[in-house]
Amino acid sequence: MIRHCVFLKLKPKADSAKLDKIMLDLEDLVRRLDGCSGFRAGPNRDYEGKTPDYPYGFTLDAENAAALAAYAVDPEHQALGARLVALCQGGADGITVFDIDAV
Repeated sequence: MIRHCVFLKLKPKADSAKLDKIMLDLEDLVRRLDGCSGFRAGPNRDYEGKTPDYPYGFTLDAENAAALAAYAVDPEHQALGARLVALCQGGADGITVFDIDAV
């Protein structure tokens, strides 16, 4: 299994209603894609004070690299990603992705 972790450096005045809608749509997409599950999204609590520039993020689980690759190229995912990029500082540079092999 691969845990796909996405950290968002949101613009200071990012529209929270738009962000919420994107997250709901991503959750729905993940439910419909074969091999993907476990979507979780929310604010960064940053209990250790190490990532204050990333106030929000989400994760999902892919059963293998092929499922994650299918998610990455899915047209709905790409459209949602474009909307998310518009909410982030520096556009796509405001998004950090970390994929963990979680066997």
